[in-house]
Amino acid sequence: MYEPIRTKSVHSTMAGSSTDFPHRSREEELDIQLAGHLAALLAVTDELRATAPSQDLDVAGDRLADQVARLREGRKPARSVASGSQAKLAALHRRAHALAGRALVVAASRADTAAAILAAERMDAHAAAQAEPQELTGVG
Repeated sequence: MYEPIRTKSVHSTMAGSSTDFPHRSREEELDIQLAGHLAALLAVTDELRATAPSQDLDVAGDRLADQVARLREGRKPARSVASGSQAKLAALHRRAHALAGRALVVAASRADTAAAILAAERMDAHAAAQAEPQELTGVG
């Protein structure tokens, strides 16, 4: 009824074969992902520092840079020194809050307490900064 297959299949299984490319462990992948989220948060923090300088943002930027360097095996992240405008301050705080949330999720999944605490602190700081203008104007 059916004719037997006479040629080798073009589909192969990966079982038992050696590969030419390196594989990363789940831990390494999470380190890379967490470093990326923290580096993005650092970029927004630097942009906020340029727009509205504060001691809190200076300390946060340094702590974020230290965590990124730790996750990247000592390689320091690039830091921004560009100036920004006051008009986009609220948008920067929203973006920083979202990035800190993503970093918190990854840090929690890999049980990185130091990064999780830092991300949670930044979320709180950016949430408070977003609430400040509403409290001052009576909106919200």
